[in-house]
Amino acid sequence: MAYLLGIDVGSGSARCGVFDEAASLVGVGVQAIAQHRPAPDHVEQSSEDIWSAICIAVKAALRYAGIEGAQVAALSYSATCSLVLLDDAHQPLPLSEGETPWNIIMWMDHRAQEETRLCNATGSPVLRNLGGAISVEMEIPKLMWVKRHRPDLWKRIGYAGDLADFLCLRSTGTLERSVCTLGCKWTYDPDSGGWDHAFLKQIGLDDLLDRAALPARATTIGSFVGTLTETAAKDLGLTPACKVGMGLIDAHAGALGTSGLADTGLENRLALIAGTSNCHIALTRKRIEVPGVWGPYAGAVLDGWYALEGGQSASGAALDQILRLFRAPETDPHGVLGRAFLEALATDPDYGSDISELPDFLGNRSPFADPKMRGAILGLTLEDPETLLPKIYGATALGIAFGTRQIIETMRSADVPIRTIDLSGGHAKSELLVQLYADATGCELTLPTCAEPVLLGAACAAAATDPAFGGFRKRAGAM
Repeated sequence: MAYLLGIDVGSGSARCGVFDEAASLVGVGVQAIAQHRPAPDHVEQSSEDIWSAICIAVKAALRYAGIEGAQVAALSYSATCSLVLLDDAHQPLPLSEGETPWNIIMWMDHRAQEETRLCNATGSPVLRNLGGAISVEMEIPKLMWVKRHRPDLWKRIGYAGDLADFLCLRSTGTLERSVCTLGCKWTYDPDSGGWDHAFLKQIGLDDLLDRAALPARATTIGSFVGTLTETAAKDLGLTPACKVGMGLIDAHAGALGTSGLADTGLENRLALIAGTSNCHIALTRKRIEVPGVWGPYAGAVLDGWYALEGGQSASGAALDQILRLFRAPETDPHGVLGRAFLEALATDPDYGSDISELPDFLGNRSPFADPKMRGAILGLTLEDPETLLPKIYGATALGIAFGTRQIIETMRSADVPIRTIDLSGGHAKSELLVQLYADATGCELTLPTCAEPVLLGAACAAAATDPAFGGFRKRAGAM
């Protein structure tokens, strides 16, 4: 039997899933990755650290599945939309000093706020694909920041790419880029099939395509981009015969591995990939522009479909922050506080109603597109902290759930008829959040049968490279 690998790099770990021909998940490996915060609003990672973590995760997944590397026919990557910088020799180009080459500006890095303002002040047509405003989390403002603040680095850049595209480069040597990454984060327009050179010149990045080694055309998800190099195969414990399919952003892989597997009613579904941050991805057949919601992105999840992406920059991260700020239980704090809030509500429907929270700790991604918004807690008293904490935790969860409702209502106002939420990510494991998302939105809520839907989405991209896996997605959907 042949196998597929779906490999995902999130904010805090690299994960690998092994899938058999029946689309069953038969092995998983996980390895933590590091973050570096050298200054306020600066969050960096290392491509070398991430590649090492991927190799460890792949080998662990193969051991778990009990298979040999030679049995893996194909793989594909999904990753956070973080910016990787390399020199002309494709070696790390560090932003910060230290033994670790910190050469990645993470998606959550907010250093480029002034550059974001300058992009939006142009009023360029590219903003129509971004809900009307580019985000500080996207790559163009980050690249502007590098050119304006680190001209020494800019002159040395030989490659700049999204993390998923870098992993294809590291694996195969290809310079091809995903239509998902370029369309969603780089202002590439899949509809027109190209770049807006007037916009790039207007913001001082007229040399970007050459400097970053960007292609004139993007590559569709799942396209065969090559086989593993000898070096990559050795690193990963695989063989040079293993095929690599063009990957995608992690949230979009989650959408592909949940809503994207539906046989019918796809227009009525919202993929909610909920973890450190929340991504809300709806798919439409026709082009629909929604103010404050990213997109429409042609082909970012499925060919022939546009993707609309709302989001909350801090959701799981906001709940984690509450645990850090207050005296949280040491064992299973999310589970303990979530259950305590639900149990209290069962006997007192007004429990915690005196406390409200705005959970925009890292700004608002949708629908206000304001990176400077901040969180707030209202209604605090001198109540004993142990009895107050479940209320604060519950208020945070409620704020996140009603933020999702606000995003859905914004999409509905533009005639996107969402009725079902396909929830995946860490929040799908929280009884409290599952209940609140359903209650706050009024939507039917489904949970994935696959324990790792983001890895499944990446595996779907890998399956497209090999005719032997032609029915993989259909079998995955049936499960």
